[in-house]
Amino acid sequence: MEKNYDIIIIGAGLSGLSSAHFLNKMSPGLNVLLLEKTGRPGGAVQSFKKDGFLAELGPHGFLDNAPASREILEDTGLDKEAQQAPLGDFHRYVCHQGKLVQLPQKPLKILTTPLLSFSAKLRLLADFWIKPVEENQTIGQWAGRRFGKSILPLVDAAVTGSFSGDYTKLSIDAVMPGARRLEKEHGSLLRALIRKAKKKSDGPKNKLPAMKNFPQGLERLVDALVQGKEIELRTAVTRIVRKDGMWEVETEKGTVSGKELVLALPVNEALKLLSPLDTPPVSSVPVSRIVNVVLGFSNKARIPYGFGYLAPECEKRFTLGAMFSSQMFPNRAPGDNVLLEALVGGRRHPERLELGDEEIIERVCQDISQLMDLPEKPIFAQVLRPKSGIPQLEMDHPALLHWRFGVEQKMPGLYICGFGWDGIGINDMTKSAKRVAEDIVAGKRGDTPEAPVKPVYF
Repeated sequence: MEKNYDIIIIGAGLSGLSSAHFLNKMSPGLNVLLLEKTGRPGGAVQSFKKDGFLAELGPHGFLDNAPASREILEDTGLDKEAQQAPLGDFHRYVCHQGKLVQLPQKPLKILTTPLLSFSAKLRLLADFWIKPVEENQTIGQWAGRRFGKSILPLVDAAVTGSFSGDYTKLSIDAVMPGARRLEKEHGSLLRALIRKAKKKSDGPKNKLPAMKNFPQGLERLVDALVQGKEIELRTAVTRIVRKDGMWEVETEKGTVSGKELVLALPVNEALKLLSPLDTPPVSSVPVSRIVNVVLGFSNKARIPYGFGYLAPECEKRFTLGAMFSSQMFPNRAPGDNVLLEALVGGRRHPERLELGDEEIIERVCQDISQLMDLPEKPIFAQVLRPKSGIPQLEMDHPALLHWRFGVEQKMPGLYICGFGWDGIGINDMTKSAKRVAEDIVAGKRGDTPEAPVKPVYF
């Protein structure tokens, strides 16, 4: 491994693979090396197949409303393979007072939903008159102040579905910087959204996006991205140092050098390598861990039509929620059987991950059978325990992002992206990876892009 490269990418997860993809596309002559400490590329993206059932250990798909992700699909030909489940065609549910209640698909349906009382619906309008607070707040503090405390169970469900996190700990400035920008610019989030909608009224109407996956599972995306890449697996990096205008990367197998260095690692792994170069404001960020309980049922199971459901903490359920996987995508279960994937644990209940598989399966089945008609025991049950946790963008995260910006500015040739820096979704990863590739090819760092307003789809 004693060799010089144009670019070394540490981490062959989705961020590293996407960075390499865009670099190869923008400048095919670059000599790029990916280093991965584990025995497989892909990071948190990993599919599970057994007895005709197909499930996911990590993310279960990604929305088709992100240009960088769409570009990867087109470049690799995966756009012709991808399955899609349009949000507009599938219901989403929240557990409310012990029952599954459909979430409103359109803004006007908020007026008729039983999830909020009449007074709670009126309280939403107070947002027009509440002045923004400059200081960072938790999502719970921000939402409760602007829209009222009655909205918090729905906020909780949204946070559970994306981060398996705690809305009383996550930072609104880190998780939804675009919404905060609009709130500060217009004095009200609702006012900003109304003005934005008026500007778009003359153009084509925006449709709800669709969730994407593949017949072989989401790991198909990884298989496509590794093609043509030079990847060293089982190669843990122990130290990085800037020397004589190059980045030296020390590994257990030797040392390699690169003109440019991309740290495409989850936040905590990146901090271990960066801390000797510059002291970060925090030594690590909290991580939420979950298990995925894969349950196969016969066609006698009456699972509601839709994507799945989420349960806010106030409902005191054992299960965070469940995805109705075989309804979203075909061939997730053999024959006419059905597949349901239930999530357990999260930021609030890490102790549940210590339970044995049999007890987790039993308690999940007991829980979900109170919400839907499951007349028979599952014909298939498997507890998946992902190695990857979900970084939590909590109150220290804005300071951490500011520190990262400073480190990149004063250390030539260093670029930092990866799981948990700019978000946790696949679209967040591909967007950051493309921006890194553009900066490297341009030979200069671009302006910090304006934070987008991310819709909440639960």
